[in-house]
Amino acid sequence: MIRPKYVFALARKAVSAYADDYAPSMGAAIAYYTVFSLAPLLVIVIAVAGAVFDREAVQGMIVAQLAGLIGSEGAVFVQALVRNASDPEQGLIAGLVSVVALVIGATTVFAELQRALDRIWHVPESAKPSGIWGLLRARLLSFGLILGLAFVLMVSLIVSTAVAALGEWTGGMMPGWEAVLQAINALVSISITTLLFAMIFKLMPSTPIAWRDVGIGALVTAVLFEVGKLLIGLYLGKSGVTESFAAAGSLVVLLAWVYYASQIFLLGAEFTKVYADEHGSLRANHAPTASA
Repeated sequence: MIRPKYVFALARKAVSAYADDYAPSMGAAIAYYTVFSLAPLLVIVIAVAGAVFDREAVQGMIVAQLAGLIGSEGAVFVQALVRNASDPEQGLIAGLVSVVALVIGATTVFAELQRALDRIWHVPESAKPSGIWGLLRARLLSFGLILGLAFVLMVSLIVSTAVAALGEWTGGMMPGWEAVLQAINALVSISITTLLFAMIFKLMPSTPIAWRDVGIGALVTAVLFEVGKLLIGLYLGKSGVTESFAAAGSLVVLLAWVYYASQIFLLGAEFTKVYADEHGSLRANHAPTASA
């Protein structure tokens, strides 16, 4: 259990490790690969979630979330990318090639996330998977996380629908009930985001990570992410990036948002590593160094 007086020390060490690992450069690489992975990733997520729910409802929810993050123009830009990436091809061979290209494209950004997390956790080269099997394993793991993302989206859709239905049913009957529902929705959103970050922190690094290490780090990252979304949106809304870059404005906004969001993710990963060193499963490994 972390005492409140240790939180500042953990945060300071996390920021120091963030700088030592050149996280801003890693974030730039993640943002670059995200641009090429976003469309195929969303195509797969929409296809999986759309098999359970109405496809248009799933796509509408994603567009609404994107509009809240990167603005309506950015959301329209991403929607166009998804539409172009999901255009059906004629013929069996072309269809198979299209599916393979979608999977490879969607998993590329996860491969970059794995490299970043391996650097943060100081994974030696000898421990990293190599060869054809290593590549296949990494891609399969990334695809599994994409399916997990689709599942998380479905859960979020169910909860949002249930909360909205409950709000309509109780509308006007119970004063102040809307605020309670909004609080529940926010709590569920943070819980889902925490679960997603925990899955990435646990499964992506090429070294075994204990669940008790990633739990606290994922929660901290989720809270930082929710706060960061508001700050990033405020900055992008006031900075006039879209107008400055004219036709390329939507792409620049997307790049900027992913870059800043990746910095929050990497800082959360550094906090997770520091927590594991100081209070988690790696504490025993660092005890002799601390006493020396």
